[in-house]
Amino acid sequence: MRKPKLASQQPEPSAGADLAVALAVPRIVIERISPQVDGGRYPGKGVVGQPLGIEADIFIDGHDQLAAQVVWQAQGLGPQRVDMRALGNDRWQATFTPPVAGRQRFVIEAWLDTWATYRSELSKKAAAGVPTRLEVAEGRLMLDKVAARAKADAERGANPGGLEAARRESAERLAALARQLQGLDESLARDRLLADTTAALMNAVEERRFLMRSAEVVVDIERHRAGFASWYELFPRSQNRLGGGDASRHGTFDDVIARLPAIRAMGFDVLYFPPIHPIGTTHRKGRNNSLRAAHGDPGSAYAIGSAEGGHDAVHPQLGGIKAFRRLRAAAEDLGMELALDLAVQFSPDHPWVKQHPKWFSWRPDGSLRYAENPPKKYEDIVNIDFYSADDPAALWRALRDIVEYWVGEGVRTFRVDNPHTKPLPFWEWLIADIRGRHPDVIFLSEAFTRPAMMYRLAKIGFAQSYTYFTWRNTKAELSQYLTELTTQAPKDFYRPHFFVNTPDINPYFLQTSGRPGFLSRAALAATLSGLWGLYSGFELCEAAALPGKEEYLDSEKYQIKPRDWNAPGNIIREITRLNHIRRENPALQTHLGVKFYNAWNDQVVYYGKSTAERDPAKRNFVLIAVSLDPQRAQETYFEAPLWEFGLPDHGVLQVEELMGGGRFTWYGKLQHWRFLPELPFAIWRVRPGDAPSASAGGLGASQHHRP
Repeated sequence: MRKPKLASQQPEPSAGADLAVALAVPRIVIERISPQVDGGRYPGKGVVGQPLGIEADIFIDGHDQLAAQVVWQAQGLGPQRVDMRALGNDRWQATFTPPVAGRQRFVIEAWLDTWATYRSELSKKAAAGVPTRLEVAEGRLMLDKVAARAKADAERGANPGGLEAARRESAERLAALARQLQGLDESLARDRLLADTTAALMNAVEERRFLMRSAEVVVDIERHRAGFASWYELFPRSQNRLGGGDASRHGTFDDVIARLPAIRAMGFDVLYFPPIHPIGTTHRKGRNNSLRAAHGDPGSAYAIGSAEGGHDAVHPQLGGIKAFRRLRAAAEDLGMELALDLAVQFSPDHPWVKQHPKWFSWRPDGSLRYAENPPKKYEDIVNIDFYSADDPAALWRALRDIVEYWVGEGVRTFRVDNPHTKPLPFWEWLIADIRGRHPDVIFLSEAFTRPAMMYRLAKIGFAQSYTYFTWRNTKAELSQYLTELTTQAPKDFYRPHFFVNTPDINPYFLQTSGRPGFLSRAALAATLSGLWGLYSGFELCEAAALPGKEEYLDSEKYQIKPRDWNAPGNIIREITRLNHIRRENPALQTHLGVKFYNAWNDQVVYYGKSTAERDPAKRNFVLIAVSLDPQRAQETYFEAPLWEFGLPDHGVLQVEELMGGGRFTWYGKLQHWRFLPELPFAIWRVRPGDAPSASAGGLGASQHHRP
């Protein structure tokens, strides 16, 4: 077979270049490959078992037909080839589903498809009624020529991978077809030449003229939960299986074990803890971030380190490492995993302050420099100097060893606190070092900062990222933000994790929205991204705030806060249903592929997601409409996207309303829906159809006004 020309080895003709150089320049161009980040400086990203779209511009001079394939190579597996298809305007696409995790590579190969070019010309002439006797003769000669060469190649053993027998069989079938054509009239012979079976035989053995191979592209494929997971955040110290609302009793990991079944029943599969380490006493914060702690105040979990140990120790009141191991095992039994907070923050009482004082930042007066994020001050937390004069390499290794310790304890997911305030080279090195040995480890970036920094953190290895979703509330804000994340450069490397709240963020919208606002934000997060999460208390619609701030009143960051998980007005049932819908619909298991459709009400955002099957009948296609008004009922006319199924404007869709359980039929493009605050959203699974279904009742069904 002809050796392909590599994009990285293309000669560059210039003024005065000799003819031999010009003749060696490839005719076929492959460029603008996606996913590719910063020209290959960073890998694109994918998830095991989730289709990955691969695209490129591929073209050649003239009007000849091209063919192209993605050649995928995963460690330990043989090359896998996937045909690309032309999208139009020289853009080509293939979809590949990675079977394993790890750094993987692909190239794109393109070549002049001589037979496709011939078929295209022959079919055009036949359609125009032009005589094709000579073209039929030409086709028969092409079959003979290709068959003879393929047979000779097979006999020489010129085809790698033990393909000689298959090519010999294809060559014999082509030769037989060429002989058959001699006895057929022009019309029948032409039909045989244009047949798909003939094209398949030719594709198997035809020479790939002007074969061009792109430069190698690296993609970081991560395990399934890197792209699809539902997170639940809680403070273990606030859990109290004994009940009674005793805020003086410090919860334990065994208390968390008692809560696991309820959390899992809501559909959450990742349980995330703020820091679980010993807490310092120097400058310990009191309730509501007061500068003085009262007796019994537990302090901020982020003031890590005391006489009991540092980042590799467990707060003794939680039960120690043995209790942690019991919890991890109990979570695994329920199909859940634990995520720990990696906070590079230190109490003045942290053991490292005495062991390695030069690793820390000191003021001219000899005091430790505490952390600040103006206007916030954290007197109970001190900073380290990543480029300390006292062996910074040892500091970096020590921080890496903290992660390695917890990986050894079975933790495979880390939420990293404020990574944008630490050096980017440190994170790039640490993540590569850890994932080089443990490719299943996931890092979530908690960086609420400038977009360029958030995106850079994703490029250097963070699998998931907090986002601006918390502050995107209007129809325009949501559609513009999701369009940026899913159609522009971030789509290749940035996985948004939509948390509806955090211990640090009590969104202004939720402070005044009441229960309907909590429902609408949960629906948006759970359906717009494959990754969503909530901080405990959200399901109880907690919203009491410090006046004028996005801070919780009586924040759990500074105190123990037991709760009544069955309090009236909770939205546990709706959250449970949302997570069930996510699991049952692959279209909702990624942020990619979202499309916004017309709904003629600015208080209603309306969008859809579908899987990638080309056959509309086989797609998982989900439509979502959410009222953004938590105070009043809203209704809207909207467009059913019949065109997505190749249907005319008077077409029919069969519909399942997944929250309420109703089944019905939409006739035509214009539809209508009414939303009440009790359930301000609807989720429809749709498919082509032509017959109505019986309507069934269910959760919230009474509020729906059907067309």
